[in-house]
Amino acid sequence: MTPEEPRHLLVRARGETSPLYETADPWAQDDLGAFTVPVPLDDERLLLPPELAEALGAWSLSRPPGGFTSRPDLRRHVKQGLAVAQRLARRLGPAWSVRFWDEGHGSAKWLCWGCDRLHWERDSHDTPPHPVDVTVEGEFKYGPLRSEGFGDFFPDDPAAALSLSEDLVADLYRWARAIDDTLNADLRDQVDGKYDAEWERLFHEGAELAKRVAHELGPDRTVTYKGLANGGLAALTLVRWRGDRQV
Repeated sequence: MTPEEPRHLLVRARGETSPLYETADPWAQDDLGAFTVPVPLDDERLLLPPELAEALGAWSLSRPPGGFTSRPDLRRHVKQGLAVAQRLARRLGPAWSVRFWDEGHGSAKWLCWGCDRLHWERDSHDTPPHPVDVTVEGEFKYGPLRSEGFGDFFPDDPAAALSLSEDLVADLYRWARAIDDTLNADLRDQVDGKYDAEWERLFHEGAELAKRVAHELGPDRTVTYKGLANGGLAALTLVRWRGDRQV
């Protein structure tokens, strides 16, 4: 395994405090039986939000020691586990390859970090189908987000599959609309400096929004804030975040 390849996890409930496992041999990723090394939920490589870590742990511990005797109970357990495993895959992003063990069917499938689908093959998409690294930039009549090969887009675009919180999506929309409104007013009034304070406010608001996007996307994706394309030279910047850490 090279440094550029994703790290591998198997999500499987065994009644332990963590349902996450990896292999001792990095070259044994294709052997499901090799996933025997427990990965603690507070592992620094994962940086899981407490709520997600708690959900994973609770799901793992809810498996009866001797397994399920009721098929409906087993199906419910598998459904619950799949939902939390998909949240994990979205959180970890493309830097991790996550598989989910379906105890009901005795099989494991890969979880896509972007489209919420289950795949028999690890690379079912020929190329990354969703934005990996994201840029936040305010520009008149453009979506507030950018990504190489994806263009500009809005935060709830289903093709982007960012799964941002509703509050953050709404705030990004409001920010984009405020940029449009301010530039329209600036062009209409043609008064030097009249809207300088508003441009400065929008610039700082964009920086905070970029930090929130980085926090929600997690440490395995880079979020860049480039400021305001229409706010003059004073509004240009280049700040990068990975999770909660500025880089």
